[in-house]
Amino acid sequence: MVFLNRAERREATAFSRIGYSNPFLPERLELERQVLGDRFLSGAAVIHLPSNLQGQTVFKNFSLLLEHSRILADKMRPRVMAGKCQSDDDQHLYRETVIFHLYAKHFSIHEVPLVGRASDRPNTIGKSWSQFQRDYDWYLKLPELALPTYFNAAHCFSVFFQIDRAFGHIFEFIIGSSMPIANLRAAIWESIFTHDMSRYVRGVHQSMGDITTLIVGKSGTGKELVARAIGMSRYRAFNPVTRNFDDAELEPFYAVNLSALSAALIESELFGHCKGSFSGAVGDRIGWLEACGQNGTVFLDEIGELDLSIQVKLLRVLQTRTFSRVGETKTRYFLGKFVTATNRDLTTEIGRGKFREDLYYRLCADIVRTPTLQEQLKDRPEDLLELTRFIARGILIELPEEADSLASEVVKWVEQHLGNSYDWTGNIRELEQCVRNVLIRKSYTPNCRVPAVDLNGVPDRPALGVEAFLRSLLDGEMTLDEVSQLYVTMVYAQLGQYDLAGKKLGVDWRTVKDKVKVELLGKLKG
Repeated sequence: MVFLNRAERREATAFSRIGYSNPFLPERLELERQVLGDRFLSGAAVIHLPSNLQGQTVFKNFSLLLEHSRILADKMRPRVMAGKCQSDDDQHLYRETVIFHLYAKHFSIHEVPLVGRASDRPNTIGKSWSQFQRDYDWYLKLPELALPTYFNAAHCFSVFFQIDRAFGHIFEFIIGSSMPIANLRAAIWESIFTHDMSRYVRGVHQSMGDITTLIVGKSGTGKELVARAIGMSRYRAFNPVTRNFDDAELEPFYAVNLSALSAALIESELFGHCKGSFSGAVGDRIGWLEACGQNGTVFLDEIGELDLSIQVKLLRVLQTRTFSRVGETKTRYFLGKFVTATNRDLTTEIGRGKFREDLYYRLCADIVRTPTLQEQLKDRPEDLLELTRFIARGILIELPEEADSLASEVVKWVEQHLGNSYDWTGNIRELEQCVRNVLIRKSYTPNCRVPAVDLNGVPDRPALGVEAFLRSLLDGEMTLDEVSQLYVTMVYAQLGQYDLAGKKLGVDWRTVKDKVKVELLGKLKG
């Protein structure tokens, strides 16, 4: 009594693996090829969002896979009912083929261009729950079929919804089609679902919030965007009674740049405080750890700059999942997930005594590295236009029809004046400034090419470019006052506000104002 012939078994085996494979790795397309054979539509080595969304989809072969999975599932179902599906392996292949078919049929991520935030799309969850449950029961609620305890309609619906949101957020926040970007998307997918999605579905989804993700990379490489893609794609349980998801209207994501706040303010913002616990605490305040809830995420940017006194308290939260508001002794529980980021080498900071080793080992269970813009463009120069178009759309919100022309103008200017070998030391953040500069002045002066600066007319001081300034500094040729004036003026020239420069430098804004030299400022901006 044969349940599947050789060709059907090969196809069912591929379906059982496709649903759990990382969609951003080459393995996914190879599995599709095994199912479709000569009908497989080839393309890039990995999937990516087409630069021209018109009439294109993320998965070229999805409609063919939907057709194949339906045909195979409909062949297998009467055989199951006839008692021909006896072995554990056969039952497994039938279940997984049906599960792939249900996702392909009821969730439309492959059909809808992925633009805009996933949670804002009105048809994010595809067809209605009642339609999904009807098909689930038709294929899987059979007396002859053994279903694992975790295998229920509501849980499957929850995972499908999470997959849909994860695709949307990853493609929304991570722009480009290069292999470094494909590898970044794959790493984000594993941070959400782990490398073994079958294990994730069986129960690991319940404990993913306990694992902290550490994002490392140079400044301006989009670490917060990675954090948002991870934090906003967490599992939500579907409630078949209310016919809705837990916290359906919320995707709590709390981001804080630790380098911009004092230790006292960070403690209050994270843990909350009680009325009267310090000067200015005129009432009770709920901190981020308390506000984010079970499905929320707290993102701590620049974790390498966190004060040692706060590191101790953060370590306690990671170890025990408990904390107390400032000024109280009541124990509270952190139910959400931590995502952290840094552009520093934390192992070096540990050696310098600036970062706790025990805290580092609580952060490094899941590390994601963001590639530099130079790495991305070296692999695929065409990504410059795609990234520039994305930035232009964000700037020209009220005039979206002009975004493409501005992007083309920027790329043309870069090719003519900076060339394809320009290193983009400021990464995406520098590219954003380039787009704004070209929009306003039709030109861009990179920070690393700041015009020569005359140090306030000091005798025997030649005009200094950045490299000459560093040589003069290392040779001990400048006074302390000259160094501080030039450095403070450079920082102010970049940020444009006294308070922001003060936070960056760790001094009061009035000190910045006193140090800034107007004559130097004009030359730095010139």
